[in-house]
Amino acid sequence: MSVLNYVLLAVKNPQESAKLYSRILGAEPVENSETFVLYVLPTGLKVGLWLADEMVPAPRSAGGSELSFTIADNDELLRTYEAWKTLGLKIEQEPTDMDFGYTFVAADPDGHRLRPFVRAENPR
Repeated sequence: MSVLNYVLLAVKNPQESAKLYSRILGAEPVENSETFVLYVLPTGLKVGLWLADEMVPAPRSAGGSELSFTIADNDELLRTYEAWKTLGLKIEQEPTDMDFGYTFVAADPDGHRLRPFVRAENPR
């Protein structure tokens, strides 16, 4: 059986993206080159930032993926919202209640969506 444990994001500049993702993920990369940056998170999930121009086959377009982050409570979500605004992330959805919980969406410079959320106790 296959195990999903690796996410690759096509980016315009892995080094610039790494500056942002190091802060968002609270981790430093384990690999760091001009064309590829790799994070290994405590959960074992690996997140790679790959220079879009070097990917084969070429991605259709950089950006468009969504990474979701489970947040403990609404107060932490609002702190995350404020912190990410100060990082200069584009806010695409203000904090709001949705069927699955309390959430907001920000976008990184390549257009990848970042969605922290507090899971609803009884999702619809």
